[in-house]
Order: sequence, then structure tokens, then C-alpha cells
Amino acid sequence: MNIMNWERAMPLAERQIEIEQFIGKVAVAERSALLLDYDGTLAPFSIDRGEALPYPGVVPTLQEIMGSGRTRVVIVTGRSAPEVVPLLGIHPHPEVWGAHGLQHLRPDGTCETLPLDKEVLSALENARRWLKSEGFQNLAEEKPGGIAVHWRGLPKSRTVEVRDRVLRGWFPIAQDSLMSILEFDGGVEIRVPDLHKGDAIRIITQEMNRETPIAYLGDDATDEPAFDALGDRGLSVLVRPEWRKTSARLWLRPPEELLDFLTLWMAACYDRQAENRHRTLPQRDPL
Repeated sequence: MNIMNWERAMPLAERQIEIEQFIGKVAVAERSALLLDYDGTLAPFSIDRGEALPYPGVVPTLQEIMGSGRTRVVIVTGRSAPEVVPLLGIHPHPEVWGAHGLQHLRPDGTCETLPLDKEVLSALENARRWLKSEGFQNLAEEKPGGIAVHWRGLPKSRTVEVRDRVLRGWFPIAQDSLMSILEFDGGVEIRVPDLHKGDAIRIITQEMNRETPIAYLGDDATDEPAFDALGDRGLSVLVRPEWRKTSARLWLRPPEELLDFLTLWMAACYDRQAENRHRTLPQRDPL
């Protein structure tokens, strides 16, 4: 199956071989881990964030992968963790690391959020008040440990204006409190310092056997720490319509190439199950 259409760096044949080799490891492994960003990766961006539903075919394929019982499926997102569950629509829902790793929502519904110190809470309140004073509160998204301003869908001139004003307004707040300012595709966020998706990836990989096949799929700059944290421990995949410079090893264009990759993963899970069932069948004497 030709699921790649990479126009830079690694030749097509080599990339296909790498995917086949990785999926082969998934097929023979007792356990694997599929780690996925949400917005821009599993779902197209939407001006209304409540309407950002997964690409067609993604949900049933992930449901099948989870149903095999052989793959740990984890969503790693900048959104609040509980916010992803109704959008994804998988029952029971997968594990979710939200707010760039600040939250951990388990499949049993328990959710842990790291505590925030007074300085962080004060900085977020200052950032919130500044947005209100500038009339930008309607562009803001409140999340644990951070506030994001989204300008997706605005005219280009308005986008430039909002970006410049928010960066200038938030920079002194971040500087005084050592908060991080993180730009992403379609917005900017002020958030807890020294915490990103790479932290979640490190925790997850430490919980898995060293031989466990692991892949992380993401689309924008906030996923780069996750790609870096995974390193040569697994397969890092950039998922977006256009290529950009990245530390990910492979690139998939959504939705077709993304769905092809997930379908290959699903087939690998059930190929192993079919093989195991065959091995347990009673052996008949030849006629």
C-alpha cells in the first residue's frame, strides 16, 4: 500500500520500507503504543473548536485498534483532557494527556491535574485581565495552566494585529513570572513554564517495555518536543497537508495517508490475533 507522498529528504522507497518494518514490529509484539495529537492530526482545524470532529474513518479504526487489546492508545493534546472525549466519540474512551501534559485522564474516568503555584495563578489572572482590557476575551480559550488566543478564520491583517498586540501585552507578564509563551498553528498561548508534550511522552515511554513499538503522530510546533522526547525509541510522524521542517522521521498527509497508516496498524493487531488463534486450534492427524 502506497501511503506516502514525501517530496523531501528520505526517498519514497525507503520511507515505505521503514513503515513496513515498523508495522511488522507491531504485528509480532504483545503490546504496542499509539500516541496521537488531536487537533490538526486526528481532526481538521475548525474555527468553532467544538466542531473539530475527527476525519471520517478515524474513529472506527481507532476503536478497532483499542478493541484488539494489544495497543495502548493515548491522545496527547493541548486541549483540556475531558474536552477531547465527546469530540473523539470512542467508547470506552482512550487515555488522554491534556493541557500539554498537565492533565492525565485515564480510561476509567479518573483525572489528575498537576497543582499550580500562586505565581502561576497570578500570572494567568494578569493575562486574563489584559485580554479583557483589549477586548480579546472572545478569542481566548481557558485551559488548565494556560490561556490561548486563537485567530484562525480572521482576516490576515487582523491576524497580524492580534498576534503582535498579544505578544507585546503578554511578554512582560511572562517575563516577570517566568511563564512560557508558545506559538502554535493559529494562535499563541501563555502557559506553565517547562511543561510540554514531551514530558507526557517521556512518562509514557518509561512505563512501556523497551522493546514495545511506539509511534507518536502530531502536526505543529507544539508536537516537536514530543518528537524529540521519543527520539529513536519509536516512530515520530508529522501529519499535515504541507511539509514543514521537523524532527519527525516521517510525514503523512491527512486524511487519506493518515487513515492508511492507522488501517495498517489495525490489521497488524488482528493478524497477530488470527495467528494466535490458529496456533491454539487442535492439530488433526493427516488423512
